[in-house]
Amino acid sequence: MKNNNKHQAQKLLLLLLVIITGIVLWSFRKSSNNSNDDSKEQILLNTIGTLLEQKHYSPKAIDDNFSKQVFAKFLSALDQDKDVFLQTDIVSLKKYETTLDDEIHGAALNFYSEASALYLKRLDEAMQIYRGILSSPFDFKTREEIQLDADKLSYPASEAERIEAWRRRVKYFTLERYVELTEQRDKNKATDTAWNKTDAQLEQEARTKVLTALDRGFNHQKQMFTSDEQFNMYVNVVVDLMDPHTEYFPPIEKRQFDEEMSGRFYGIGAQLKDEDGAIKIASLVTGSPAWKSGQVQVNDEIIKVAQGKNEPADVRGFAVTDAVKLIRGNKGTEVKITFKKSDGTQQTVSLIRDEIVLDETFARSAVINDNGKKIGYIFLPEFYADLNRPDGNRCSVDVANEIEKLKKENVEGIILDLRNNGGGSLYEVVQMIGMFIKEGPVVQVKDRNGNPAVLRDNDPGILYNGPFAVMVNELSASASEIFAAAIQDYKRGIIAGSTSTYGKGTVQKPIPLGKAIDYSTGQTEFGALKLTFEKFYRINGGSTQLKGVTPDIILPDSYEYIKFREKDNPTSLAWDQISKADYTEFNSGINWQTLEQKEDERIKKDSAFSLIKANTDWIEKNADKTYSLNIDDYKKEQNLIKKTAKQNESLIHLSKPLDIQPLLQDRDKFYNNADTVKGSRNQQWLKNIQLDIYINETMNIVDNMAGALQATDVKN
Repeated sequence: MKNNNKHQAQKLLLLLLVIITGIVLWSFRKSSNNSNDDSKEQILLNTIGTLLEQKHYSPKAIDDNFSKQVFAKFLSALDQDKDVFLQTDIVSLKKYETTLDDEIHGAALNFYSEASALYLKRLDEAMQIYRGILSSPFDFKTREEIQLDADKLSYPASEAERIEAWRRRVKYFTLERYVELTEQRDKNKATDTAWNKTDAQLEQEARTKVLTALDRGFNHQKQMFTSDEQFNMYVNVVVDLMDPHTEYFPPIEKRQFDEEMSGRFYGIGAQLKDEDGAIKIASLVTGSPAWKSGQVQVNDEIIKVAQGKNEPADVRGFAVTDAVKLIRGNKGTEVKITFKKSDGTQQTVSLIRDEIVLDETFARSAVINDNGKKIGYIFLPEFYADLNRPDGNRCSVDVANEIEKLKKENVEGIILDLRNNGGGSLYEVVQMIGMFIKEGPVVQVKDRNGNPAVLRDNDPGILYNGPFAVMVNELSASASEIFAAAIQDYKRGIIAGSTSTYGKGTVQKPIPLGKAIDYSTGQTEFGALKLTFEKFYRINGGSTQLKGVTPDIILPDSYEYIKFREKDNPTSLAWDQISKADYTEFNSGINWQTLEQKEDERIKKDSAFSLIKANTDWIEKNADKTYSLNIDDYKKEQNLIKKTAKQNESLIHLSKPLDIQPLLQDRDKFYNNADTVKGSRNQQWLKNIQLDIYINETMNIVDNMAGALQATDVKN
């Protein structure tokens, strides 16, 4: 229960946090120097809780029921497979089940640290369990099964049950690798004596591989699961229960988020790779600090990373993403990296971080040549915007440049590929839609108080008015959905893709926490809370929340069955609708109903798409089941799955590549790039899209749109 004094205190804390960050910093420092005062973590969680209650678009009551959800979700986040904790552990922690709302409101934090300590203890026990099991051979002839869906499992009631759960789990892992090894032996033993091994030898090799993989994963978890990480995980469990897109970013993660949005970061200019658990240099960016040093070579292994004069962190066993967080930092700062060279020697290299531009994450285009016709293709991986630099890259500007270049190539239509584009800047998507329509509303937004607003394109000019198609799939989200919905509502073009887009119809903004530590990047001492504060709606009044955008032309794909859309998340906000905005449809001269009907009929008759749909339906029916630990049954199951998946993989690749070429003014980026590694990656991107069945089909749609327009011109 909250009394008036506590409510007023929370309001004051919120005000201090958002407006006077320096005073909040003082509060944090004061508490850290006085053990009788609230800890920094308590104040931070309390502040975040206040923000959720007072600023979230649709806040849930932070009460005993909410506490129960936090309790269950945090334990599930710790032990996702329910093979670490025992039921007695859950019972022992039950005393916190209805007190976590009090922790969020300012009470002492006990649950997450106690649960995490118990988890780490059980983790050590689990390691001993699977190591013991893997010390003896398995009998793959016995008939038994394993359930891998954690939602259908309970925590083990006894130590014996936990051991049995682990026995089946590691047996399944070993069976997977054993079958792979026997298949490789049967394929290679005639030409390679190294594969002349017995079944017993391969079974032992399979167990060794499983042991190595499990040890690497568990040791990494123990190494990375610091007290800070435990708290960060706990906070994100709390905020995720409000909705899936409200998220707490600690400082490093906030920096990473900003880097992804801007396409720029400060680092050493090296691409890393994981090679059997070792983090190695995959390539160097020409002109970068690592390249200029002359001391860093491809395949060097990274052993340690130090921030300037600080003690180095040993990164052996780290995931690549975790090592990257340490290597990147602020511009002009020093990072010392210890490398293990190919001859076994170690060398520590001091590098000064500099700006690295990820231009491969920016918009890029190509020309599809089809029987004397030219179709423009633009790939946009996200709606990026570098908000920290006046001259930073913005996707609306970059796409406009690509359109101008394509117009110079005299293309007869344009495809914009938004597949796997998870969104980004709302402002940028409004600017982009304006390139294809006359002035008018683009998207509607509504805040938590029900106040509506309409975001408009106020420029009556149109950059491109020709045949236009937008490619989407189930991972096209947020800004991608706003764009696709507006194009569809204005009847400005055709939307082609999977049965629906992702279904994210909410708007977030980051609220900085604590004192600014880098004014050039906006970084603050305690990161930021990315908070859902609005919902957006189509100009026709409908929300994209949960439902997403249904394409005009459905193109069956092999990921349709996977449950990862917004509608599959139980904490997602509900769908609703508001009044339609006042807008006028684009007069394209195309009979959309006739065009869409013809395209649908043609796709239904297409043998490749028909087979993709049939295979995907089969995979979905067979995905939710138990798995056999008998080698003969396992092989039968896997052969069917592999055959179906392999067939789908072959179906989505054209047997004859499309004639797709770089734009004339971009050819040097592909074939005469001073950065040869980047040039090779550009060429590989071109090869990949040349074999894409979905690009081919969308090209046919645009071709038919152009044909329909020409037929209209002839009649007129």
